[in-house]
Amino acid sequence: MRIRTACLILATTLAASAGATRPVSAQSNATKPTGISMDDERIKLAGIELRQAGPARIAKRLAVPGTIAPDAGRVAHVSVKLTGSVAELRKNIGDVVTKGEVIAVFESREIADAKSEYLAARLSDELQQDLTKRDEFAWNGRAIPEQQFIRSRNAAAQTAMRLNIARQKLLALGFDEDEIGSLPQAAPGSLRNQDVRAPISGRVAERKVELGTAMGRDALETELFVIADLSRVWVELSVSSSDLPLVKESQDVAVSVRGVPDTGSGKIVFVSPLLDKETRSARVVVSLDNADGRWRPGSFVTADIAVESHNAAVAVPFSAVQTVDGRKAVFVRTKDGFETRNVTLGGQDGPTVEVLSGLAAGETVAATNTFPLKAELSKPGDED
Repeated sequence: MRIRTACLILATTLAASAGATRPVSAQSNATKPTGISMDDERIKLAGIELRQAGPARIAKRLAVPGTIAPDAGRVAHVSVKLTGSVAELRKNIGDVVTKGEVIAVFESREIADAKSEYLAARLSDELQQDLTKRDEFAWNGRAIPEQQFIRSRNAAAQTAMRLNIARQKLLALGFDEDEIGSLPQAAPGSLRNQDVRAPISGRVAERKVELGTAMGRDALETELFVIADLSRVWVELSVSSSDLPLVKESQDVAVSVRGVPDTGSGKIVFVSPLLDKETRSARVVVSLDNADGRWRPGSFVTADIAVESHNAAVAVPFSAVQTVDGRKAVFVRTKDGFETRNVTLGGQDGPTVEVLSGLAAGETVAATNTFPLKAELSKPGDED
């Protein structure tokens, strides 16, 4: 429909300039015009987009089907290490979380015991350290015997060791230094609770439990959430052994979905040194930016791996190329309109094609709606 509309526009706008396009004195059936008169207004009405020819990087690509998958380094399984129950759930599936944010509260008697042990050890150590300092002062003044000071110093070392053991136990249960330091000021009713924090930023992909769910050891559920950061995803590829020598890490890859015009670009981050026994293919992983969230894990895509590439001095959009009298040609913009120029093409990389001869860098060509221009050249002369 667009081509027919453009043809009608060109037929109307070029009627007045037909004599300039096909001079009566010179034109015959054997000689066809190479120029088309059009000003800027008529070009705009015809919907012709202009592009400047210039250098580009042309790559030879290997097309491989693939699947979008989460980046394994950006997925976190949030679990508990004790027996207890879920006291609070502050996040639901799909919610956005930040690293360190409290997403649930876990209640356990083991947590209460560990906190109580730490607080008791801390208090005992503080008292013993004060006694040891007093005994040291008294011994320096010869007020007490040396043996009493030595016993006091040994007792201080033992209480410090018990405090450190209790602290290490809390660290092993998932408490951080700030939480441990704030325990002396905590309310007594909160001793049995543990804040469950998000280990990474992302979105809650799965919520495994409900409020009050018993969790922990003895075949009970231990996992609360699965958090995924999908700002960067993987493309899982399976490359055959015959194509594997062409594939290397750090190669550029263009990723596309059938029927969707937009593409993404990534790089190969892993090429497996092992072949699958059944398919005789190797696993290849591409890292792909997904800041806008358009690449969903599980989607099937096509990955075009740039196995060879070179810099082309002159390149144009492939849509600018037409076949005129059996030869490839482009329509070059002139001061009066367009001039047909035969060209020799090189390699093509997606929507871009290399021009080996017939066109210079910096020249402007018609990049879209070029078929009506070709149709104008094919019109018979006035003296047929």
